[in-house]
Amino acid sequence: MKPQIFKPIESDEFFIEEGVFILENLNSPDDPAASIARARLPEGSQSRWHFLVGTVERYLIASGQGRVEVGDLPPTDVGPGDVVVIPAGVRQRIENTGKGDLVFFCVCTPRFQGENYQEI
Repeated sequence: MKPQIFKPIESDEFFIEEGVFILENLNSPDDPAASIARARLPEGSQSRWHFLVGTVERYLIASGQGRVEVGDLPPTDVGPGDVVVIPAGVRQRIENTGKGDLVFFCVCTPRFQGENYQEI
């Protein structure tokens, strides 16, 4: 691995069927240990139930207010600075309960790969 700086381009943001807008900050085969993506969930929206096969995911809430459901934990309100740890294979979804967008970073280990995403 060599030192690098990645600068995401805002216009590269894309929408996924789960109901979330994604901007990949880092997701490269050259760095398979982890990936980082910014997720943006519009006001009043909720992602679909899903899980990741073989991938641990962490949400770092950047702005907005939400309610997250992970595995058998009770629905929990989250806000800026909160971190949600989602083990591989555990169901999850998140809802925007605030005004404006809910923005959070998804840190996956190993890096996120589309074939590991499973909708429930």
